[in-house]
Amino acid sequence: MSDASPLSRLTAALDAAVFGQQRVLEDLVTAFLARGHVLLEGVPGVAKTLTARSMAGALGLLFTRIQFTPDLMPADILGTNVFQPQDHAFRLVKGPIFTEVVVADEINRTPPKTQAALLEAMEERQVTIDGVSHALPPHFFVVATQNPLELEGTYPLPEAQLDRFLMRVRVGYPEASAETTMLRAFHQREGKPATTRQVLDAPTLLELQSRAARVSCDDSIIQYVVAIVRETRTNPRVRLGASPRSAQALLAASKARAALMGTDFVTPDDVKAVTFSVLNHRLLLKAEAEVEGITADDVLKQTLERVRVPR
Repeated sequence: MSDASPLSRLTAALDAAVFGQQRVLEDLVTAFLARGHVLLEGVPGVAKTLTARSMAGALGLLFTRIQFTPDLMPADILGTNVFQPQDHAFRLVKGPIFTEVVVADEINRTPPKTQAALLEAMEERQVTIDGVSHALPPHFFVVATQNPLELEGTYPLPEAQLDRFLMRVRVGYPEASAETTMLRAFHQREGKPATTRQVLDAPTLLELQSRAARVSCDDSIIQYVVAIVRETRTNPRVRLGASPRSAQALLAASKARAALMGTDFVTPDDVKAVTFSVLNHRLLLKAEAEVEGITADDVLKQTLERVRVPR
């Protein structure tokens, strides 16, 4: 595809800023091309925020980080109408949600009422304040983060909120070689924050997203996606399987993945590559499965083994 070159420049720019997280970077870019949002899950210090900031810099997009805390209110995110005595009128003071790439840092540390303030923004790309709708930028992209190990004082995201994220990506520790490279770069910068050069402009981004949506998809691939989703619903360890919206998300991510890889058609490998990140937060397991230590990833691995791959 003609867009392989700009995508290669993007991944190269990100690799120069974030070390040892190639899969995470690919999932982030894939979700952006599919016009979805991402939940990054990992312990503190594994470059979750840096990854999102670096991607925004490489894309030339406005970046805002919102620290989610127990006392954060919806108006702190969306904004509010403030009365101006000199004009005898109300004026909208926009909140930090009015940006292009927003990091909702530690999203599970704020109450459900504030978490829900993101729902309309993520789904409709607009926010409603005092009955008036306000459009968000066309490249609006939410990257939420959470620590899966620290549960005290947190509010787990409800299923409806989780479903708004195209992907849940787990961020682990880098390999020793990548960590060594990271420290050398940190030393050479004399401890200064890493910067990412812009490699793509707004028109190119719109074209890439448009081309990702137009990637060719054979009917056998569509049937493969349906078979995967339906298999999760019949698994005896699953209480609630993937929904039809999950199937749409899986197909959209597969097409974006194909575009990222520089092809103009979806292959079964594209579907497999995104299945875990797209579906692992959309399955509810039975209590006995959780007691046995079975995870959603285990179920998805079994699912991919059972479903026949189209040729």
